[in-house]
Amino acid sequence: MTESTPPHGTPEAVLHPDEAAERFTVARRHPRESLAPFVEYIWIVHWAVDGTHEQQVLPQPRIHLAAEDGRLLVHGVSRDPFSRKLMGTGHVIGVAFRAGGFRPFLRSSVGALEGTVLPAGDLLGRGDGPVAAAALDTVDDDEMTALVEDYLEAARPDPDPTTEKVATLLDRIEHDPSIHRVDEVAALAGMSVRSLQRMFTEYVGIGPKWVIQRHRLLDAAEQAHSGHPVVWAELADRLGYSDQAHLIRAFTAAVGTPPATYARQAGSWRPRG
Repeated sequence: MTESTPPHGTPEAVLHPDEAAERFTVARRHPRESLAPFVEYIWIVHWAVDGTHEQQVLPQPRIHLAAEDGRLLVHGVSRDPFSRKLMGTGHVIGVAFRAGGFRPFLRSSVGALEGTVLPAGDLLGRGDGPVAAAALDTVDDDEMTALVEDYLEAARPDPDPTTEKVATLLDRIEHDPSIHRVDEVAALAGMSVRSLQRMFTEYVGIGPKWVIQRHRLLDAAEQAHSGHPVVWAELADRLGYSDQAHLIRAFTAAVGTPPATYARQAGSWRPRG
């Protein structure tokens, strides 16, 4: 993949993607070189809706920063369902940090951010309001990207070799659906399960068990979005669930709908006239 190719991100996290595509666009950009050790990608959403649209997204094991309501807000990793109500026209710009990538900015454990949404200025000691206001005041993607990148660059994060180790492990978990257990990841990392758990809390912001389970759930969502018939019992076995009922419970808790029902709903949606 070349730098001219936009980052792929995790599009399977956007629920009901066909319907969503009629309401908003998502652009993903590589960060400038100085931020690449810490930032996975910059994302920009532009929307235009009649009335309101409630968009649900499956939370990922990733810390985000987003320009919202006149502030740059840092979203810690959250176990809870996530949705946003879109009205009229608007846009938002955000930063998806690499696994472990926000730790060098915070300079302390990101585990303290789990389930929180806090102004960047409160965490980094640099005023974020003017930057957020300027980013939300323009519709030029290049301009808003530069504003946010300048803000992060000015925080002068220190390179941390553990960040690269954590990012490599997360990439392996994400792309290898045969990984089902924490001890498998510990073996890959060459450390004890307890040490792995401490490292994940410190750098990722949540434990490895949740990370593995969430990526396998995202794999299930990707299958539901594929438009192809899914044998859910076989998929449950392939993704490491004890049985189909276990997959159904996990999927329903995160999405609000059993996977087979969700797949039918996603497949039956048609754009308006």
